[in-house]
Amino acid sequence: MHTLRRPGRARDTVAVLYIAQVLLFFVIAPITATAIDVATTGHGLVAAGTFWFVFFGGVRLLIAGISQAANPAFTVHNILGQKDPNPGANHLAQELGYANLGLGALGVVGPWLGWAPAGALAMGVFLVIAGLRHVAKRGKGAKEWVATVTDLAFGAVLLLAFVLAVIPA
Repeated sequence: MHTLRRPGRARDTVAVLYIAQVLLFFVIAPITATAIDVATTGHGLVAAGTFWFVFFGGVRLLIAGISQAANPAFTVHNILGQKDPNPGANHLAQELGYANLGLGALGVVGPWLGWAPAGALAMGVFLVIAGLRHVAKRGKGAKEWVATVTDLAFGAVLLLAFVLAVIPA
């Protein structure tokens, strides 16, 4: 028996999973954890928010870093929309993966060591600059638009968290 397949189905599934992962780690998880933390521990909103936004941002960057280091072609083709096989582009995407791994490690471990503001600063600067670079690129696909918006928004949240965390009360 012959089964019919929609040509873009696998690509659609990847796009939905990518967007869901970004929303989970950049929006849903940190907001939920912050609310629970504030409600159950008495921690202030800024301290709890900085902790959890840095932590879950770190988880997201670790996942991106592992993916980019192990399979740079996915980022090159599916996120950045580059269709031509270019070994140099794969190399750069892999290097980006290493940066994401390092920042992700800071984000995941740093808050537990009292380094949440430092993580917020490092990750925020990285994400805002990456987002600005995406803005300048023409012909973005849906996944790159998601990366653009979330890099800018989450980076701005992290930079705001840093500023609020270091301003004396």
